[in-house]
Amino acid sequence: DGGALSAWYVLSAMGFFPVTVGKPIYDIGSPVFKRIQLSLSNGKKFTIIASNASARNKYIQSATMNGKPLNVPWFSHSDIVNGGTLVLNMGPLPNKSWGTER
Repeated sequence: DGGALSAWYVLSAMGFFPVTVGKPIYDIGSPVFKRIQLSLSNGKKFTIIASNASARNKYIQSATMNGKPLNVPWFSHSDIVNGGTLVLNMGPLPNKSWGTER
């Protein structure tokens, strides 16, 4: 697989992954880490915080991107490149109303 599977796992463990090759959109999943920070080549940083994350609390309850509510289960590559913070509030049961906006 030339490393593609390994790259997918690393992204997925951080809490997001590309669904469609060539489309600059990432779907949000359940992160393994409570906090991770990417240092970008442009000097900016992209941080993912999974509040209350644990083996039990693996479901997203709500999310914010740079302090603003994020009500869709995805974000764009430009959100990473521009730097900022994605906060995922995690809980033990799915919040079926989160991520339903289009």
